[in-house]
Parts: sequence; C-alpha cells; structure tokens
Amino acid sequence: MKQAKLGAKGKLKETAVGFVLGAVGGCILGATEDPLDKIVSVMTTSSSLKPVVEEARTVGALGLGTLMGATALTTAMTSVIAGVILAAVITSVFAATGRCTGSHKHSVGLWASAGFAGAFGTTLSGVMLGSAIEWIVKKYSMVGLLWALSLFTILKPPMRFLFRILWKQGEVCCTLGSDARSLERENLEISDWQQRQRVTLQIEKRILSLEKGSSTSGMEDRTRWVTEQKEREQIERKRLKNEEAEMKQKTLHDWINTVMMKHVDFLAFSGVPMTIITMVTSGFGLFGYGNHQSVLIVLLALVSLMGYFLLQSSDFNFWMLLGCMGMFATFVIAMLTLHAGQVVVTTAMKLRVAGHNQSRETISAHMNYQSSLEAVKTAFFGAKLCQLGLGATVGGTLVRHSTGKVRVIAGAASVAGGLLVGMDVLSPVLGEGGAAGALLGVVGAAGVSVGATAAAAGRWSSWQGTLGTTVGLIIGALGMGKWHTVNIGLQLPVAYVFAMTKPF
Repeated sequence: MKQAKLGAKGKLKETAVGFVLGAVGGCILGATEDPLDKIVSVMTTSSSLKPVVEEARTVGALGLGTLMGATALTTAMTSVIAGVILAAVITSVFAATGRCTGSHKHSVGLWASAGFAGAFGTTLSGVMLGSAIEWIVKKYSMVGLLWALSLFTILKPPMRFLFRILWKQGEVCCTLGSDARSLERENLEISDWQQRQRVTLQIEKRILSLEKGSSTSGMEDRTRWVTEQKEREQIERKRLKNEEAEMKQKTLHDWINTVMMKHVDFLAFSGVPMTIITMVTSGFGLFGYGNHQSVLIVLLALVSLMGYFLLQSSDFNFWMLLGCMGMFATFVIAMLTLHAGQVVVTTAMKLRVAGHNQSRETISAHMNYQSSLEAVKTAFFGAKLCQLGLGATVGGTLVRHSTGKVRVIAGAASVAGGLLVGMDVLSPVLGEGGAAGALLGVVGAAGVSVGATAAAAGRWSSWQGTLGTTVGLIIGALGMGKWHTVNIGLQLPVAYVFAMTKPF
C-alpha cells in the first residue's frame, strides 16, 4: 500500500515537472510569433517590396519563388551552423584546458558558455547575412542576389576543406590540456613510487631491528602504517579522478569532432540542390521564358531527379536529408508563388465575365505584386521552420547525450528570451534585413529549447510525464503565440520530427 502511494506520488511529480518544462519550451516558441509577424509586415510594405516586384517580371514567378526560397533557407542553415561551430569551439577549449571535470560547477559553466556562444553566433550571423541580402537586393536587384547565392554555393566546398585544416591545427594548439593531464599523471606515478620506496625501507629497517634483537614501540609502528595507508589511498583516489577526467575529456572531444564534421559537411553541400534549381528556373526567366510552361516541367524533372539520386545514395548522410528537405521546400515556395499570380488571372477572368474589364498591364502588375508578396512571406516562413527544425535537432541531441533536460530547456529559453528583449532595442539600428536575420537566429535558439522539450517528453519513466510535457508545450506555445493555431500547429510537428532525428 505504501509503495503504491509512493508510485502515485512519483508519477504526479513527473507530470507536474513535465508540464512546467513543456510550458517553458512552448512559451519561448510562442513569444517569437509577434516579433516575426511585425518584421514580415515591414518587409511586405510597398516600399520594401518594390525591388522584388520589379524583378518578378524578369525571372518569372517560378524563378522568383525558387530564388527567394533558396536564399532564405540558405541563410537559415548557414546561421545555425555558424552558431553550432562557435559553440563547438568553446566546448573544445573547455575540454582541451581540462575544465570538463565531473564538478557540477564546471559542467554548468561549460554548457552555459557553449549555449550562449551558439545562440550569439546564430543571431550575429543572421544579422550579417540578412543585412548583406538587403544590400545586394537594393544595389544589384534580384539578379545580383542570384549571382551572390551561386557564388556562395560554389565557395562552400573549398571553405569546408580549409575549415577542416584549421580545425586540425586548432586541435594541435589545444594540446596543452592533455599535456597538463600527462604531467599530473607522471607526478602521481612519482609519488606512488616514492611512497612504495618508503614502505620498502621501513620494512627493511624493521627486519634489521628484529634480527639485532631490538624492538620498537608497537604504537609507533601502527601510527606509521596508518599514515602510509592514508597516503596510499589518497594517491589512488587522485589517480582514479585523473583517469576519469581524461576519459570524460576524450569522450567529449570525440563527440565535438563528430558534431563539427557532420555540420560542416551539411553547410558545404546541403544548399547545392536548392541553388541548382534556382539557377535553372531563374535562367529561363532571364532568357524570356519566365512564364513558359516548360519552366514548370524542367523544375519538376530536376526536383524528382535530384531527390531520387540523393535518397538512393548508399551512404545517406544528414546533409543529404536536409538537402532534400530544402529542395522540396523551395519547390513548394515556387508553387505557392506561381499560384498567387494565377489567382490574380482567375479573378480578372471572373471580373471580365461580370463586365469589369481590366487592362493587360494592370493584370500583369497585380500578378507580379501578389507573386512577390507570396514569395517573401512563404520564404520567410520556410526559413523560420528551417531554423526551428535545426535548433530542435541540436536540443534533442543534447538531451539524448545526457546533458540534462532541465539545463538545456531552461538555458536555451533564457538565452532566446534575452535575445528577444535585446532585439526591441537594436531593431532600429539593424534595418529590415538585419532584424529579420536576427529574429531567425532567436527562433533557432528557441528551437533548441523546444527540441529538448520534445526529446525529454519521451524520456520519462511513466506516460503521465510524457503527457504532461506535451500538454505544457502545446498550451505554452498557443498561449504565448496569441493562439495562432495554424502557425503553431505547423511548427510543433516540425520541431518534434527534427528533435527525434539523429544527425550522427
């Protein structure tokens, strides 16, 4: 009876703790909705949308959709990877300097520093990329953006090779921590040898004294032996502690290397499929075939062909999965952009039947405007889902790596909340592009918290804990998100799927 009561109390506690953790992750996700809506409203005003509308007739609806989609998704992916790389560098420095011991204080400092560095790196790179895109569009139009995207995609594989070399050099330079461990191990071995020598000498002296017939105080011998035993135990404890720290350091270092190499490969290759379809569809537009049906046929063929070869790869990698997802997302954005223009044509035909004729120029201008509006909105929403999903992948991985679900959920939510507060102050300075990129970085940090929450939901010992975490996540996201059911309803499944993904 007593055990049943204790079991019920434990399940109730898991439910309550799970609900609180879920609410924390959900609330920070919902808190990003209003700032994102505001920046989208600013980006879709007539003055901000003018450069996009002017180029819509040049590259066509499909070209515009693929260009906006590929640019937004590439920006999101790049900023997240920048944050992951910076966090990995900070963690590697901790590991190399030997500060990744089992101490709770050092452990909290390690993950807090890595988490802050990751969120800061993601947000800062988002600001830089967003500002760069805004400058390119205003100065060189959408065609300049196409060339910039293509050049960036071409340069990423060589940058990957260079980064690998720099990372290896950094590992060589950071061997000071290992040297310190080796020196400590040598000192322990010397102390152990000296202690053994002292014991040997004492035994020899005792034997000689017995042979000579002299005797010593038993109390003195016992005191001496107790002292030597304590010293021996102390040396053994230090040795075990040193070996445990070395093993933990090596495990963490190997894990960091795996994370780094996988994410660098992801950065280098995942954007290639998106850029290829963008270059092809935009090229048709530049040669005057932007609105021709052949563009749609070529787009379908390209997406199907590249998707088939990537999925059929015998060595299927994380970057291939994300590359396929990004390519299909770009395809969807292009279809929605095309559909927005077709809706204008359909409406004009209905008005013509009703006796309200419109000129061809008016219809064309309205088509370009609606296509541009849809391209910007859907591309930004796609980038938001990409940031959220990649952040959730990081959060889920950290929880499965036994980093501590409370630490990850609360820490990521705190950092994201702090960045949101800072955005209110800095948004006038950053401009539209910089503010949009920064907010996407905040979504990535919030995604870490949401992903950790989703991963933690399945790690409770009872289904009540899982249910409480899930309910808290949904209620927190909807409540703080002002009950944007459709947006939140799309984001939560994406975050859950990515949180369950094992990238390595």
